[in-house]
Amino acid sequence: MKMTIRAFLILTLLLLSSSFLQVARCEPDIDADVDSSEDGGDLGIVNDDVQDFSGGNFSPASGVETVCVFPKNPSKLISAGEESELLVGIKNDGQSVINIIAIQASVYLPFDHHYLIQNLSTQAFNNASVPPSAQATFPYIFGVSKFLQPGAYDLAGTIVYEIDQQPYQSTFYNGTIEVAEVGGLLSVESVFLFCLGVALLGLLGVWVRGQIQQLSKKTKRVSKVEVGTGTTDASMDEWLQGTAYTQSQSSKSKKKK
Repeated sequence: MKMTIRAFLILTLLLLSSSFLQVARCEPDIDADVDSSEDGGDLGIVNDDVQDFSGGNFSPASGVETVCVFPKNPSKLISAGEESELLVGIKNDGQSVINIIAIQASVYLPFDHHYLIQNLSTQAFNNASVPPSAQATFPYIFGVSKFLQPGAYDLAGTIVYEIDQQPYQSTFYNGTIEVAEVGGLLSVESVFLFCLGVALLGLLGVWVRGQIQQLSKKTKRVSKVEVGTGTTDASMDEWLQGTAYTQSQSSKSKKKK
């Protein structure tokens, strides 16, 4: 019974420790990122990542508003290793033309933005612009690493632009996305938790059965009470020889015969 209790405690500790599996994530390989390039058409999208603007810390320009939409994925469920698309809308309420330079995004842990999980691809533009009192929409194709463990993450996306040759940037999205494995609804972690739950239920059943058996044994011991004995001592028979008791016993035995 002590071994069963110890095993139950060990499995419980494993179940509690599984909640921290998502924290211990490997740093994705940048070379393994999904290629998110496509033909730009009239927008002048550059296929290669010509420049990384993640090091720049530009302020947003006044009179510029941005919005983000996941057109094919309103639930924001991103499949690891596959391309995803979002649309960045920008509105120019200023007096000068906005020249779009690039769109970029990064993935962080949801509870700590100081821990960078992955820098997504930067999509640069050549001749994309938004005139005053106008608005435009720009596509952004990205893909998280196929080695990224399923779970909730924060996606921070920014659009970099120029106004009168002065660089600015605006955050178009800073929220949670859900990363899922490709090829099935079950992940390795969910299978592990399911097996662990089944093992805990099995140990609980064994413990309950043992308790019931011990209780039934105690009940049988209490109900077993001696009511007497059917044998007589030989010395007692010698003392009773010749008495009325022995004569009555002998007569009863004769009648039975």
